[in-house]
Amino acid sequence: MALLEFYGNQCPHCIQMKPVVEQLESELGVTVDKYEVWENEEHAEMMKQYDDGMCGGVPFFINTETKETICGSTDFESLKKWARAK
Repeated sequence: MALLEFYGNQCPHCIQMKPVVEQLESELGVTVDKYEVWENEEHAEMMKQYDDGMCGGVPFFINTETKETICGSTDFESLKKWARAK
């Protein structure tokens, strides 16, 4: 299973999510693979493949095992539920 986050360096919502993602990784012992898409064209193309028109913006989270996504900012409990989905 891979937990992915697509973000933009200057995105205020992405900046807001950074400590929430760090808390998730620490408490659950998981890794969220992070890909910057505003300045990295390769990562932007990768996001398009996963997003497929569902979100269109950042932050965009996808659990590659369940295909569960989160578009935009969210709270810790919602992020934890997303990460634990089977």
